[in-house]
Order: sequence, then structure tokens, then C-alpha cells
Amino acid sequence: MEFVSAVNCMDGRVQEPVINWMKQRYSAKFVDMITEPGPIKILADNKNDCLVESIKARLAISVEKHGSSVIAVVGHYDCAGNPSSKQTQISQIKDSIKLISSWFNNVTIIGLWVNQDWQVELLNL
Repeated sequence: MEFVSAVNCMDGRVQEPVINWMKQRYSAKFVDMITEPGPIKILADNKNDCLVESIKARLAISVEKHGSSVIAVVGHYDCAGNPSSKQTQISQIKDSIKLISSWFNNVTIIGLWVNQDWQVELLNL
């Protein structure tokens, strides 16, 4: 697999752990990072059309042009853009996955949590 993608927070602390985890898990060469502050809140709320459409357009490039067949939706500990509990963020990840799955066919969408030790955990959703 050449490309996978991640909808991730812009927080620099979560970039490398997610990239490394995705590369190792899927034997991918590259990880397209679609970042915003607190993107799972943006997608779960689905109210800011401009930002939602921007995320969708960037994911479309990853899926349609780069051939990404896996999208990770990521929440994390100590998020400044979405200062919510882990449980709230997991709920937002579920809602984000539902929305993203309505945009793309034949794509695997997973939920990830980056914990207080900056380790990636695959969520059972």
C-alpha cells in the first residue's frame, strides 16, 4: 500500500505517533495528513460547512488521486482545539466515521486515540 490517510489534530505532538503507527500497521509508504484543530468535533457537529467541505475535499484528493484505501480518524489527550473528555471524543470519532463513510466507498475507516503517553490506540467501534 502506498498511501493511507488520517484526519488528525494539528497538534504537533500527535503527528509522528500517528504517521508511524499507520505506516507500520498498513505497510504504507506515505500518510496524507488532513489536519485541523479538533477535527473530530468539526465533523461530528457537521455545522461549519466551510471546514467540513475542506476536510472532505482534502480526503477526496487522498482517496481519489493517491489511492488511499484507509482513513484514520484521530482524537487525542489534552486537545486544545477540542478540550473534551476521552469518552466525548470517542463519541465524536464514531460520528465522524459515519459522516466520512457517507462520502467514500471501498475505504476502510478506523478510529484512533492518542493517549497521554503519545501512544496510538486502535479503538473498537
